[in-house]
Amino acid sequence: MISRRHIAISASLLFATFGSFAQNNAVRLVVPFSTGGPTDIAARVIAPLLSEAMGKTVIVDNRVGATGAIGAEFVARAPADGNTILFGTSSIMAANPALMQKLPYDPVRDFAAVSTVATIENILVVHPSVPANNVQELVRYAKENPGKLFYGSSGIGSTYHLGSEMFANMTKTQLGHAPYKGQGPAAQDLLAGHIQIMFDAFNSAVPNIKAGRVKALGIASAKRHPELPDLPTISEQGVPGYATTIWLAFFLPAKTPSAIVDKMNQDLRSIMQRPDVKERFNKLGMQATSSSTGELDTLLKQELVQWSKVVKDGNIKPE
Repeated sequence: MISRRHIAISASLLFATFGSFAQNNAVRLVVPFSTGGPTDIAARVIAPLLSEAMGKTVIVDNRVGATGAIGAEFVARAPADGNTILFGTSSIMAANPALMQKLPYDPVRDFAAVSTVATIENILVVHPSVPANNVQELVRYAKENPGKLFYGSSGIGSTYHLGSEMFANMTKTQLGHAPYKGQGPAAQDLLAGHIQIMFDAFNSAVPNIKAGRVKALGIASAKRHPELPDLPTISEQGVPGYATTIWLAFFLPAKTPSAIVDKMNQDLRSIMQRPDVKERFNKLGMQATSSSTGELDTLLKQELVQWSKVVKDGNIKPE
């Protein structure tokens, strides 16, 4: 559970920090994850290009803790001058608020949506011992063997957990949940046959699929992935509307002038269309993307409704 004491920020320190940045004409890109991870690397690809577009130095600031709440609250409380940006994700902005009642930020009220910058596709994979080669066969087997199949996730309340519960709800199947401390341990237990199913991130799943260590049954996105064009979406296979794509996006504090928001949106759209940026993101297992401010705002609100329903239907409680 997130404690107020843990995430509270001293007002004097807050204003001193922002004052220092303003004097240095620097922009802070807040990443609520530790250095070296995919999200952090993605931010460091974008930062220098955004610096060129803005005419200001963009500095990546990793503010880790409380499942992303520390970084998100920091930006929510920042001056609305365009100099403090949140590198948000679907988990921080949509899944966590749906799951946790006392977050110190509201994803809609406290932020101005700027643009998506990337998506991470998830693939439904199963252990080779599971007698299913597509989603329909998996659903049929699960209904014939209720409670026999267990899926792994990176923890209770994670997007992988919620996405799996949504799949079970939409297919009316009974699947057991095995929560882990991260996707890595879950994937290892899938390879060992200790669990039978999981939704795995694209770049993690593909090597195991190509090596025959797991079977890919479907991709959990609205459309097929260009690198796996023969792998149907889950929606195509009798679960219409199912999608659990992870997205990364830029947000500014609420009440940031629309001229600043629109200019940053234009800058990001230009950056994310560059072939070299697309190539670098592809190597990270992501697809570079962009959106209008309205499209991101709509996406956020839709996912808040989606995950709130999953949490309520599954009576899911945070750890």
